[in-house]
Formats: sequence, C-alpha cells, structure tokens
Amino acid sequence: MDLFTFIATVVVVTASGALAPGPLFFTNITQGAKSGARAGLVFSLAHTMVELTLVMALALGLLTIAHEPMIMLVIGIVGGAALIVFGVLQIRSSLSWKPNVQNRPVTSSRNPFLVGLIFTGLNPYFIIWWLTAGLPLIQQALAFASLAGVVLMYVAHVWMDYAWLTGTAYLAKKGTNLIGSRGYRALILLFGFALIFFGLYFIVSPFLTQPF
Repeated sequence: MDLFTFIATVVVVTASGALAPGPLFFTNITQGAKSGARAGLVFSLAHTMVELTLVMALALGLLTIAHEPMIMLVIGIVGGAALIVFGVLQIRSSLSWKPNVQNRPVTSSRNPFLVGLIFTGLNPYFIIWWLTAGLPLIQQALAFASLAGVVLMYVAHVWMDYAWLTGTAYLAKKGTNLIGSRGYRALILLFGFALIFFGLYFIVSPFLTQPF
C-alpha cells in the first residue's frame, strides 16, 4: 500500500467515526454556543489525550504479534465486520434520524477539559470502535512503517477531530443549526456506505496478502 492510499483509507474510515453524533459532539455544540471555537479546541485536546493513549497501547500490543497470519486474519474479519455493522447503523440513523438537541443528555461544566476526558473515556462506542474497527487501521499502520506508521495514521485521523469539533462549536456560537441540516445527514449517509466498503475490504484483504 502506497502512502496516498494509506492516508486516504485512514481519512475515510476514521471520518465516519469523527463525524458521528455522540455525547461529546452534543456537549460540544452546547458549550460551543457559549464559548465558540475555544470550546471545541478544549474538547479536542481532552479527546486526544485519551485516544492517543489507547491507540499507542493497542499498537504496542499488536507489535508483538504483527507477523502472525492467523491473528491478522481474525483482526481483519472482526474489524471488517464491525465496520459493516457501524456502517449499516449509520445509514439507518441518517435515513430515520429526527434530531432534537434539546432532548439530548448534555451537561454544562466550568471544566470542559474534564468533561471531554470523561465523555471520551467512558463512551462505549469510542472504546468498541478502536477495539474492533480501529484495529485493522493500526495493523496496517504497523505494516506500513511500524510505530512511525501508527503516528502517521493517528495524525491523519486526529486533525479531523480538531476541525470538526472546533468548526461545529464555532457554528453553534453563530447560531447555525448543523444538527438539522440535510447536508449533514447526507454526509453521514455517505460515510455509512464508505464504512461498509472498507469493512468488506478489511475482511478480504488478509486472504489476499497472508499465506495460511
């Protein structure tokens, strides 16, 4: 896999997770309405602290078994299946979603950094995503350039968190109703199909590259 394909794969797959609505996203909207882009930046920094720690821990664990074909087969199948499930759920959510921000469980705090840490570390979707769908990305990063590849992968991923959270917080301050936007729903739908495509790719890929 060349550098461009590697980065493009990371961007498309991880964007679907970054753009998906969740507790951190809705809290970011609420805080952004008060503090603007600054709230998004603080939430992004808190998110990065938790996420980077988890990613590097998973990478170090995979590094010891990175050359075991059966392990890679399991990671590909489990991760690919998870992506397909997430993609189907995302498509269904986009088609049937009737957003109501007022009914979302959000919280107000004088310490948004702490809120960002909590809503990242205690978010089941976030943990499950990296333990399933995210593992093939880490494995490909290790195969591409060992731990340096993991760092590259994470940089290609995390900039979207900063752009998305900071941008949506800024728009919330300006009074833009992104949650009700048809364009946003269409974007979620598009990434849902992208998840299914890459899920199938991750399942098939080990059979094409590993001797069993």
